[in-house]
Amino acid sequence: MLALSGITVQYGERRVLHGVDLAVARGELLTVLGANGCGKSTLLRAAARLEPMESGHVTVDGKPAGPLDIAMIFQHVHLVRRRTVLDNVCAGGLGRLSLRQSLLPALFPRELREEAMACLDRVGLADRAHDRAGSLSGGQQQRVAVARAMCQRPRVLLADEPVSALDPAASEQVLALLAELAHVEQLAVLAVLHQPSLAARHADRVVGLREGRVVLDGHPQQNVDVLYQPMVAEAVS
Repeated sequence: MLALSGITVQYGERRVLHGVDLAVARGELLTVLGANGCGKSTLLRAAARLEPMESGHVTVDGKPAGPLDIAMIFQHVHLVRRRTVLDNVCAGGLGRLSLRQSLLPALFPRELREEAMACLDRVGLADRAHDRAGSLSGGQQQRVAVARAMCQRPRVLLADEPVSALDPAASEQVLALLAELAHVEQLAVLAVLHQPSLAARHADRVVGLREGRVVLDGHPQQNVDVLYQPMVAEAVS
């Protein structure tokens, strides 16, 4: 389980997150909704220790989160476009390699390449392993980013607006994949989204943020209109 306790983030005089408490169980896909500037991405970055916190704790399975416990998928996939898909996925395992092994893809051990191939197979792209990453579509590149995160062997997967640049069909594929990874691999998956309809179809639970505070927390399948109405009204105001 991922547990965020009392997460407070402040930039100068502006407090972005106000003591947020949030828990994501293993096997659960939780999506965070809210208008721009409400603190969604800041919350994920704080969970990944990419954002300094004024106060709060991040734990995984009851222990302080370690550097390899949490993998993050960004809005921009940050693949090395000129390198192969397989080399990009292998990068997820660099934290387990010696300095020498991590210097060049040619030095990656066979075991890492086999694991990366398994991760690519998991996201349905094993047949593109030796293609240049830059030759893939946007949706395929995001699935490569998911495979790279899986190669890190995380217990928690964070996704910051992973479908914002994708077409509807690719968005559905990526969200279905995140849900499947949560349910089958028993990962705790926390994703920031802008699309309530996607969350309704794929998430196990939805949290709404407003001005750095949790204002709703519920199951998408139960009274969806009521659950999303505050977020939608805020987004269009």
